[in-house]
Amino acid sequence: MTQRPPAETAKPPVPSGIRARIKDFRADIELRPTLRRAWRIGVTVIGLAVLTLGILIIPYPGPGWLIVFAGLAILGSEFLWAKRVLRYARGKYDAWTAWLGRQRLLVRVLVFATTTLIVVVTLWLLNTFWLLAGWVGFADRTWLQSPLLG
Repeated sequence: MTQRPPAETAKPPVPSGIRARIKDFRADIELRPTLRRAWRIGVTVIGLAVLTLGILIIPYPGPGWLIVFAGLAILGSEFLWAKRVLRYARGKYDAWTAWLGRQRLLVRVLVFATTTLIVVVTLWLLNTFWLLAGWVGFADRTWLQSPLLG
C-alpha cells in the first residue's frame, strides 16, 4: 500500500500542460536580461499598486486584507522579502482575529466602533459627505465640507 503525503504538504493538482507552460515562460524570461528587468519592474509596479490599494481600504468594509495579501503575493513572486512579509502579516492577522474572537462583547464592540469612526472621519476628510449632500439638495450644510478639500 502506498503512503500519501500529509495534507499540509500536498499541492492541489494542476494540469501538467499549464505548469509546463508557466515554467517555459519563466525560463524564457530568465534567459533575456532586458526582459527579466522589465518583468521585475512590471511585477513591482503592479504589486505595489495592489498593496497600496489594499492598505488604503483596510478600515472599510470589504476585502482590504485580502487585497493586501494579494499585493504581497504578487511581489513575493519575484522578491524573497515580500514572501517573508506575507508570511509574517498573515500570521499577525490570524493572531489578531483569534485574539479578537476570544474577547468579551464590549471589547469587540469598541473595536467595531473605532473602525467605524476611522471610516467616517476619512470619508469626511475626503469630502464624500459634501459631494453626497450636493446630490440630494443639502449643499447649504457647510459642516459636511472637508476642512482639507473644502
